[in-house]
Amino acid sequence: MPDNPYIGDIMMFAGTFAPVGWLDCDGRQVAISDYETLYAVIGTTYGGDGVTTFGLPDLRGRMPIGQGTSSQGVSNVLGQQVGIEAVTVTTPQLPSHTHPAIATEGTPSSATPAARRWSSRAETPFSSQPPTTAMSASALSPSGGNQPHDNMPPYLGVRFCIAVYGIYPTQA
Repeated sequence: MPDNPYIGDIMMFAGTFAPVGWLDCDGRQVAISDYETLYAVIGTTYGGDGVTTFGLPDLRGRMPIGQGTSSQGVSNVLGQQVGIEAVTVTTPQLPSHTHPAIATEGTPSSATPAARRWSSRAETPFSSQPPTTAMSASALSPSGGNQPHDNMPPYLGVRFCIAVYGIYPTQA
């Protein structure tokens, strides 16, 4: 950790504790009277009532991202938590695609067709008329179980800490 951080600096730390002069970025509410200078820097951006308490940033299981509007027009508001750890993909989210019929050719040997087998005979079609009824809904069955899956890239857990003492940052 730097000797003279700006108050409100957030740093990663590989230890099992927050060093002296730093607090864990664990989202807890702390007393304004205990950390008046840090409160003056971050206010209630991360929670608290602004009268007796304010919230620390909560970076447990979260990835920090720069605030402001991205080049794609996405607005990232300071202190706003977005995203979810697991997501269930729904049919409208899937790209358009087809499922081809898969079978092998063969010569029919009975009146009952074999599974996954096309006839290799070039006979007269059964009918040249368009279908008069829709295919049964049970002819094709959906698959999958609508279970959520992880929505997290590979990660390594480290401790994020916020400086409570140091240099008071002046606005540029």
